[in-house]
Amino acid sequence: MARNATYNILMYSHDTYGLGHIRRSLAIAAHLLAPRLNILILTGSPIAGRFSFPEQIDFVRIPGMIKRTNEEYLPLSIKINPRHALDIRKSIITATVKSFQPQLFIVDKEPLGLKREVLPALQWLKRSRPATRTVLGLRDIMDDAETTRREWREKGAYGALEELYSEIWVYGERGLYDPVSEYAIPEELALRFRFTGYIPRKVPSAEAVQGLRREHGIGEGERLVVVTTGGGGDGFPVMDAFLAMLESEAGAAPFRSILITGPFMPRAERKGIARRARKVGARMYHFFRRMETLFAAADVVVCMGGYNTLCEILSVGTPALVVPRESPRREQALRAQAFRQRGLIELIPWEELSPGRLRERIGRLLEEPAPVREAIARFPMTGIEVMKERLREFRGQAG
Repeated sequence: MARNATYNILMYSHDTYGLGHIRRSLAIAAHLLAPRLNILILTGSPIAGRFSFPEQIDFVRIPGMIKRTNEEYLPLSIKINPRHALDIRKSIITATVKSFQPQLFIVDKEPLGLKREVLPALQWLKRSRPATRTVLGLRDIMDDAETTRREWREKGAYGALEELYSEIWVYGERGLYDPVSEYAIPEELALRFRFTGYIPRKVPSAEAVQGLRREHGIGEGERLVVVTTGGGGDGFPVMDAFLAMLESEAGAAPFRSILITGPFMPRAERKGIARRARKVGARMYHFFRRMETLFAAADVVVCMGGYNTLCEILSVGTPALVVPRESPRREQALRAQAFRQRGLIELIPWEELSPGRLRERIGRLLEEPAPVREAIARFPMTGIEVMKERLREFRGQAG
């Protein structure tokens, strides 16, 4: 590579539903930015255009798909045969790889992509651009061990990791959860695994935090509880229980509330949440661009325990009460249990969710936040620094 040539990074994020994959990809891309570096994100997220993309970062939108079952996907917007939609996605992905010619290709979560749609691109890179580094990026926990092992065997993931990837980056801490042992990774393949640590988010300034509180009428000394359910597709029970708690207080709750339903909560549920929120004096948004600032402005965050939400909360040091989903995947529940053992969060199991339990745990965190804040302060968030170091090595070798 010539001394002044650009270095191209391509990132793939299948984004069938929710916000997690595109948010993680954007966070990584924004932190990796450097002179003479371009980053292009292949994404199926229907709301990718709502995010701000810094200079040198852009995205290619592939037709969105929505999961009907663990193995069945349907087009999100266009009304065509699912196989035809997947063929379009595969063609766009392969054409983008051939045109962009990345020096580094980072694939998020799925070793072969949704329904093997990334396989032709990976094979082309191995055949035509063998110097390109291919990296599979995994969140800390995929699912319980038995389910993940079965799915990876059925999808041929173990062979794909062996044949098609230079490295596997795990965006987590091995001491909290070890996918190498949990997912039965062969010994030789395990040598390619690198644990980066959790991915931090950019911490907003004190001025930005105070500005957001003023913008929402949160006075000096008033306490704020923020409730978020990520994309929101299955978040109604959490919102419903929280509002029932406020309704039982008859307007006398000792804190202010802001609810973020997520853009994928069904319209009827969202309208019901909005109506009830107005009656108890809470604010509600279906999408909020400045989540890190909102989390930093809060005294407590109530959430469902997705990877990105917890990384954002840990980055700003706000105590969180987590109500993790337990189906169709157990990754949120496993992560929440591991974080609770470290004292990083407070936890309510899904089957124990109730207005009374919420009132008790939120009250505890508001009155005694110090233990959680101290545990967060001791917890390292090293993901970006490790990835930057790997990128420096890759660029040096390419040069």
